[in-house]
Amino acid sequence: MYLIPANSKNGQLIFNMFRPIDLVIFAVGACTSVLLMFAIQVTTMFSLIIKLAPIVSTAILVMPLPNYHNVMMFLKDAIEFYSTRRIYIWKGWCVMSEYTED
Repeated sequence: MYLIPANSKNGQLIFNMFRPIDLVIFAVGACTSVLLMFAIQVTTMFSLIIKLAPIVSTAILVMPLPNYHNVMMFLKDAIEFYSTRRIYIWKGWCVMSEYTED
């Protein structure tokens, strides 16, 4: 009787894009960069890159992707796909395996 809209998951997200853990990860990267701004004096380009690396890397991780939630979820799925062995159980008219009920 009830129809669920296709974008119903967006209502559960913050700003319709981020999960709470995504914002926590980004906040940790931003705080780390701010602390590095106070701790390291900018004298070379390398020191500037060191200061900005945490916020840039966390921003890339929580950036939304089409067909995935964000880059972090894409990387998790890719690692899981290539690291776990999947067993496909085929049940047809001629099957003999340890997975059958017989």
